[in-house]
Amino acid sequence: MKVFEDRRDAGRQLAALLAQDQTLADGRRLVVLAIPRGGVPVGAEVARVLGAAFDVVVVRKLRTPQNPELGFGALGSDGHVEVDKAMVSRLGLTEEAIRAEIEDRKRVIASRLELFRSVVPPVDLNDASVIVVDDGIATGGTAREACNLARREGAARVVLAVPVAPPKAADELAGAADRVLVLSEPAEFLAVGQAYKEFGQLDDEASLEVLREFRDETE
Repeated sequence: MKVFEDRRDAGRQLAALLAQDQTLADGRRLVVLAIPRGGVPVGAEVARVLGAAFDVVVVRKLRTPQNPELGFGALGSDGHVEVDKAMVSRLGLTEEAIRAEIEDRKRVIASRLELFRSVVPPVDLNDASVIVVDDGIATGGTAREACNLARREGAARVVLAVPVAPPKAADELAGAADRVLVLSEPAEFLAVGQAYKEFGQLDDEASLEVLREFRDETE
């Protein structure tokens, strides 16, 4: 199993592979979208190496009441809602419960956007090649919605790039992006953190500091 020193190391390794992708060398603007919080230091390194614009993409999983780790859909910052009807039926979720969760997640997304937009303005995705980056994939729901959001915002091409994911995750997410790039797919996948020597939890200030650093370097 490939093991990364930290998120920045993972980002540099991702960037080295992405730099060889000839489909990204077609003259289109390159934009890296990082999924906060863990994807921010990874994405910053990718954007640095590729000379791309850098921004965050804010999406949220719709959580089931009994198990918040289990999602029954996703919500994008543009208000678009994706609901897994089969999951809703299996869990017996009521319309009231679904509406309540959507409204809660909308409030969270608005708060997150306000926080990040205090540091960086949104990047125009229209007709751009967009690389969606996270520090890893567990279930893939958030990554899928991030790619879908980039499409809705006008991206001409979407690449999903992560350092680590479970086996077959790339195949399962193939419909969400034009290319899915995963550096490591451990046969015994337990958690994203197993692929990192240093995998401390990032708070909001750490994520904002990465964004400020990148902004100051490129202004």
